[in-house]
Amino acid sequence: MKLLKNKISLTLFCAVLSLFTLVAYHAPFFRVVFENSDNSLNGVLIRGGLAIVMFALNFLIYYLILFAGRVVGRCILAILFVGNSITLYFINSYEVLITDKMMGNVFNTQYSEASAYFSLPGVLYFLLLGVAPCIYLFWRKVEYGSVKRAGANLGVALLVVATMVFANFKNFTWIDKNATQIGSLLMPWSYVVNSVRYYNSVKKMNEKEILLPDATIATKSKELCVLVIGESARSDHFSLLGYERQTNPLLEADDVVALAAKSAATYTTAGVKAILDHKPTSKLYEVLPNYLYRTGVDVVWRTSNWGEPPLHIERYYKSGEELKKLYPEVDSQYDEILLAGLKEEILASASDKLFVVLHTSTSHGPTYYKKYPKEFELFSPVCTTVEMSKADHGELINAYDNTILYTDYLLHSLIEILRSIPERRSCMLFISDHGESLGENNLYMHGLPMSMAPKEQVEIPLIVWSSDPAVKVRAIEDVGQYHIFHSVLDFLGVESPIFNSNMTLFE
Repeated sequence: MKLLKNKISLTLFCAVLSLFTLVAYHAPFFRVVFENSDNSLNGVLIRGGLAIVMFALNFLIYYLILFAGRVVGRCILAILFVGNSITLYFINSYEVLITDKMMGNVFNTQYSEASAYFSLPGVLYFLLLGVAPCIYLFWRKVEYGSVKRAGANLGVALLVVATMVFANFKNFTWIDKNATQIGSLLMPWSYVVNSVRYYNSVKKMNEKEILLPDATIATKSKELCVLVIGESARSDHFSLLGYERQTNPLLEADDVVALAAKSAATYTTAGVKAILDHKPTSKLYEVLPNYLYRTGVDVVWRTSNWGEPPLHIERYYKSGEELKKLYPEVDSQYDEILLAGLKEEILASASDKLFVVLHTSTSHGPTYYKKYPKEFELFSPVCTTVEMSKADHGELINAYDNTILYTDYLLHSLIEILRSIPERRSCMLFISDHGESLGENNLYMHGLPMSMAPKEQVEIPLIVWSSDPAVKVRAIEDVGQYHIFHSVLDFLGVESPIFNSNMTLFE
């Protein structure tokens, strides 16, 4: 304690903080570096060079922040240390990479989902690697020194960085090859930089959408299309698609067509956008619900999830808000609330054409066991820990498979509703936003960049049902999320200059 009361130079203070950052928060970073480099002299140069550059850059930035900000600077660093501790917990527990896409998941996650990640180890990470360094940061007295000394220290740090960059110049190919992975583990800059990148993309996405060419309703028959967007459902856990466990007992008797599809992304916002877009694009074109609504189709969106593009429709209901108030007798914890009063809402529609979207969250981890009512716990025992890497693999699979069993029940229940409305020719389309890793190659959940994503995160189910026996599903080799847009137009009898007959599911 007496030592902490003695003043320390800002140079030594920043060196201590930089060394602590390097050692405390970068075990995953160096694990990846060691796995992708050898023990040759060049490999040692890569490893040592990265460590020195990281230390020097952190020293430089910490020095600038503290010298210019003093108390404010300490507050900024405290926020970064807390952020580092939480980020490290997620990296170690869920094998995630901190990309701009992952930061989008973080900022868009609802409290009910975020709270599922809390655990005792997470609290320990927060206290030992977040709070403890903050105590030292504010307690230690610092001698800031002169501007001249500050300039000299910053100059030395820059010189060290430049020297290491020059020494590793021939290794730029290696760095470029591994930049995405190692950059996503570099703290605090991975989540700081990628948060900025995410909000820049949001700003771009929130620009006025590009309107599609005007469409027309070409038929006068009464049609209803219900699109169910699944969450984290992977195709190889559907018995409809060959899974050895009976996870789809109800749908197997419903005369559905099940296809093994591929997602365009591994995270919700991009997956949902792909489902609603008319083609692969990074631009904000008018998405399917907005396009149909502008054309004169009656559109309803019910959701227990998040991440959809901006919607310009009249009837948009969240499960925990509007639907909970409308149907208080139904447990809003589960996705069955999305079906509450749906038949009555369909019957009340005066439009010939009706498009309904149900955006579910049924298989969202890590607390799979909380996503279904107890009576659907056919496979047991189930995993009840959020630390998936420490869970019993069999129990984890059991919990996940129960979510697929519940999905089977939801889709069957929806089909029963559609069957009970014979006055409308109807169809149901189910497709997931992305897949899910369940421990394969020590990976969990989803969100890896597509260039690195395993098949478990991109292989998804696509299920089609129609009340009309004449509706046939085409055999399509590479079916995916972009087929949905054109299939809905086709079924509802909506003619459009952008309709692509090669992209419809229907013959």
